[in-house]
Amino acid sequence: MEANELNKSSLDGLNLNTEHSSGDTPAPSDNAEMQGDNIHASESTEHTHEKHQEEVAPVEDTDYASFSREQLTDAFKKLLRNHPISEIKEHVDVIREVFDEASKEIEDEQRRKFLESGEAEENFSPQPDMTQKEFSALLYEYRTKRDEERVTQEHEKEKNLQAKYEVIEAIKDLVNRQESLNDTFHEFRTLQQKWREIGPVPQSKLHDLWETFHLHVENFYNYIKINNELRDLDLKKNCEAKLALCEKAEELLLETSPVKAFKTLQKYHDQWREIGPVLREKKEELWERFKAATAKINQKQQEHFESLKNQLKKNLEAKTELCEKAEALIKDDIVSPRDWEDKSKQLIDLQQIWKTIGFAPKKENNQVYDRFRKACDEFFNKKRDYFKSYKEDQQNNFQLKTELCIQAEAMKESHDWKKTTDEFIRIQKKWKEIGPVPRKQSDAIWKRFREACDYFFDRKSQFFSYIDEEQASNLKLKEEIIEELKQLNMEEDSEKCFSTLQEFQRRWSEIGFVPIQDKERINQEFRNIINQKFDHLNLDEVNKNLQKFRNKLENWKATSQFNEKIGQERNKIMTKLKQLENDIVLWENNIGFFAKSKNSDALVRDFKHKIENGKRNIKLLNKKLDLIDEML
Repeated sequence: MEANELNKSSLDGLNLNTEHSSGDTPAPSDNAEMQGDNIHASESTEHTHEKHQEEVAPVEDTDYASFSREQLTDAFKKLLRNHPISEIKEHVDVIREVFDEASKEIEDEQRRKFLESGEAEENFSPQPDMTQKEFSALLYEYRTKRDEERVTQEHEKEKNLQAKYEVIEAIKDLVNRQESLNDTFHEFRTLQQKWREIGPVPQSKLHDLWETFHLHVENFYNYIKINNELRDLDLKKNCEAKLALCEKAEELLLETSPVKAFKTLQKYHDQWREIGPVLREKKEELWERFKAATAKINQKQQEHFESLKNQLKKNLEAKTELCEKAEALIKDDIVSPRDWEDKSKQLIDLQQIWKTIGFAPKKENNQVYDRFRKACDEFFNKKRDYFKSYKEDQQNNFQLKTELCIQAEAMKESHDWKKTTDEFIRIQKKWKEIGPVPRKQSDAIWKRFREACDYFFDRKSQFFSYIDEEQASNLKLKEEIIEELKQLNMEEDSEKCFSTLQEFQRRWSEIGFVPIQDKERINQEFRNIINQKFDHLNLDEVNKNLQKFRNKLENWKATSQFNEKIGQERNKIMTKLKQLENDIVLWENNIGFFAKSKNSDALVRDFKHKIENGKRNIKLLNKKLDLIDEML
């Protein structure tokens, strides 16, 4: 910008001694940190693009912080195509800063995955995607056009300087004319208009140019000694023009955008300077009115930028807190894969929160980002080293489980039902004590072990299923229990009824097998009746749920697919437990973030309620696992 350059039409109507030629205009307050430019609008903005501004809509204020990289590229492209280069600098700076930070996050995520795969960091080489290439091309185009525009503007300013000196020479020549006063003054007006139409000049020549111009204009007025009537007419016209500017400046107080009001006020100050002197009795009144409006607009702009600085400071505090939390995760003693996954999820949550926080002050923004990225990289490096060692342990576990498979396969043809059953139970417990194996081999080794166990227990079930006489007797005993259960009168004493029903379940479990064709019918009939009885009891939902689950397991126990079904049920419960534990960690983490926020009590209560329900469900699921272990 041409800071402090006087405007093109500052002598419109100036037919007396110039009024406030240098000190008349109250310069609005300057915010060097946030604004970077002087209050006075540049002649290049006022003149070079005057016609263009009439045809092209102004650049709208836009919050680019929430844009994706693709949206930022599209916005950059539209700015280049639809607006002059000189009008889009601030927008391009913001777009580039947001785009670079988003690209950094993508590169960091690629580096993290690269390192987790076991590769050395020095081998990592980020490859720009199509969006990055397109954005770089647009940035190159912008810089090229900006440099070309600067060269053109400097050339134009030199031409304009020469043209304005020619106008000054023509004004100097007017005092030597022998024409009539009206003709001379008309030509003077024409020269004034020509002066206003000439564009900006080099900043270094501006002061001397205006001093020379004012000098010769004063000389001209002293020479022609214009009559009082014309003088009063010009003063009145100037008074009306400055009064209109006062009203326009006061209207800016209603503008919702302090930045827009501030920029518009720059133009009004240039127009004020263009207008000539006013009636002496109106001079101070108009000036004080215009100055008062200026002061209020300056105050609003100052408050606006103070608010922005405060927000940037808050963002820095929030990001610093995230850095501290990430660094605390590194210091934790993590000893199991589940802990590593939990901590990883916590760190990923911190990364997600980081993305929702806006920029920090420019001086600290890169520093706090590098600190956070360093903590994340260090965490995932430690995780990679842990799992490298953990894989070796998994391989040892695989060898141990393979040996158990060999033992199970060697016993599966045995006819010593009691001894072999005990041995199978022993190696099944041992299997549970061995840690995890490599994921690629987990399903295959488990299937091999389960098939050997199932083969033996299926043979055992088949053998005992042929004991017809005992099974017929068992069927009769179970039918008698069902009849007793139907006749059972549920008393008011819930605890007594509960014990009675448990006794029925115990008696039922102690009875052996029934004929295969009656097994499903008799078991289902018993479960339906006893579940109905339990539903009549005034028990809490946890006990009801556990009793029904026990009944379901008892029903499976009488089938040949018992081991398969109960294994699937265990896996399902373990999956639910892991999900609930992860959810509780997330909810507790969220409470920590919201606890410091105002008006967040409702959110905190909601998360606490979720945590309590989750913990109750975890207890219930653990009790179900205990029931499964009892059945094995």
